[in-house]
Order: sequence, then structure tokens, then C-alpha cells
Amino acid sequence: MPSRHFVKYTFLKLDPAWRRLDVAEREQHKREFAVACQDFAEDHYLAAYSTVGIRGDTDLMLQTQAENLERIHEFHVVLNQSGLAHWVTIPYSYLAMTKLSEYSDESRTELRRHENKYLFVYPFVKTRAWYGLPAEERGRIMAEHIRVGKEFPSVDINTSYSFGLDDQEFVIAFNTDNPGDFLDLVQRLRGTESSSYTLRDTPTFTCIATSVEKALAALDGVALERV
Repeated sequence: MPSRHFVKYTFLKLDPAWRRLDVAEREQHKREFAVACQDFAEDHYLAAYSTVGIRGDTDLMLQTQAENLERIHEFHVVLNQSGLAHWVTIPYSYLAMTKLSEYSDESRTELRRHENKYLFVYPFVKTRAWYGLPAEERGRIMAEHIRVGKEFPSVDINTSYSFGLDDQEFVIAFNTDNPGDFLDLVQRLRGTESSSYTLRDTPTFTCIATSVEKALAALDGVALERV
């Protein structure tokens, strides 16, 4: 059986007072944070995203993956030793694991690495009535859901599972170069039968893919490159 992985989505919000520190101190804080990320990324998956100007309650998101929970724990312990960590809060944090889907043979036990410009991510909870349906009925309903998803090949989905690990049941993440395609996909999914069994699918985060260094630079005034 393929090895399953832990997946962590960590959203950070910067204290605006940090921007009033002198340039040298801010640069030191960012270097320490970046080094911690680089160390983890040597043998584990790490992707950085900027949310500056996209949401008012987060500025940066780190998506990480490891085969054991201790490595993710260790990474965040080291991250907390950086100077920047003294100036941020974590308003949202989602823990999940990969597993094969019972509805699709396209699922995977590792996050797919992407070069797409954008990531859309949200926690997801189904109603208890969903789990009371016969397996065949759930399969029929999900077949329609999957069919609609395939109408938008530019949008790739990574689903991870949080049952018993965190407050949500799933963390859903979509990678794409075209936000309009994702918007249209979500609107189409609202009309499917599966949507009636959704209890919660918010908050929703729109994230811009970038390097750790550029995400950190955006915190105090360096814009990401316009494409």
C-alpha cells in the first residue's frame, strides 16, 4: 500500500507594527524564516503562497507535507525560533492526511506538485445525513460531482482528509492558472446533488503561488511580478 502523508496548511497574519522596524532587522527576520523553510524543503514538500491584499486576515500561507507528524511539528518549532515568528499570528491552520478516494481512481497519497499561479483552498464538512446514505447512493451522487469537475481540466484538485485529526473532515485544494475557471467550476457544483450535503465549505482562501523569499518580501512592500 502506498505511504500516506500528513498535509498542513498554515496561514500567517503579520502584525503591522513589524513594518516600522528598521530595514536590517526586518531582513534578518525574513532570512531566519526562509532558512527554516529551506531546511524543511530539502527532503519534504513545501510550497509558499502570498495572500497580501487578497484577504484581510492572512498575509502568507505555507503548504507542507511529510510522512510523519513529528517532522511537521519539528518544522514549526524551528519556524517559531525565527524573529518573524514573534510578529505573526496563525489565524487559520488545517491538518490532514492523504488517502485513496473511495469514489475516484484519480486520487493520490501525495500532493501533486504544481507550477500553477493560484491555489484555492478551504476546509470542508459534509452533513451527517450524507454518511447515512447507502454506499451505492453516495457513489452515484459523487459520480455526477466528478463528471462536472472534469468539465474544467485546467483546474486540478488535491483532497486531503481530516477525520479525527482536526475540526474539518476534508481540506480541499485546487490549483489553476485561471481563477475564472475555478469560479465557474464552483458555481456549477452548487447545482449538483452533492452540494445539498455540504454543511460547511468556508473560509475560502485565494492564494498566489510564489517562492518563500518573494512571499516574505511582499510582507513589507515588494510586489509579486505581474504576469
